[in-house]
Amino acid sequence: MEKVSIRVRISEHEVHYAGRLVDGARVVGLFGDVATELLIRHDGDEGLFVAYDSIEFKAPVYGGDYLEVSGWIDRVGNTSRHMQFEAYKIITSACLKDCPSAFNVMKAPLLVARASGTCMVARECQRGDFREQ
Repeated sequence: MEKVSIRVRISEHEVHYAGRLVDGARVVGLFGDVATELLIRHDGDEGLFVAYDSIEFKAPVYGGDYLEVSGWIDRVGNTSRHMQFEAYKIITSACLKDCPSAFNVMKAPLLVARASGTCMVARECQRGDFREQ
């Protein structure tokens, strides 16, 4: 199965802690969005997220950061789809006092979180060839 990626800007409205820090749950929510797209592309149905096996937060996310969040299906069962996820920071605030709107493109994407988990699609909802012509 191919990798699916989304890019998002984390809004200043999503800041949850002092120092403009964003709650890790926001990144987990983005993993869920990627999982939904993976299931739609694989089965033609959005399915349900059953459980995360692991979630690791590797670096902080701040309001204004741009993230690229990717996922892929690594195992397929009768109704289960096991997935891997990664979130990378690709643009971050430059934090310049005289220019608060300055940003820096990361020289190399920075891994901020990774996870794995299982989703399921009921057999009766797996549509096989569902793509529009």
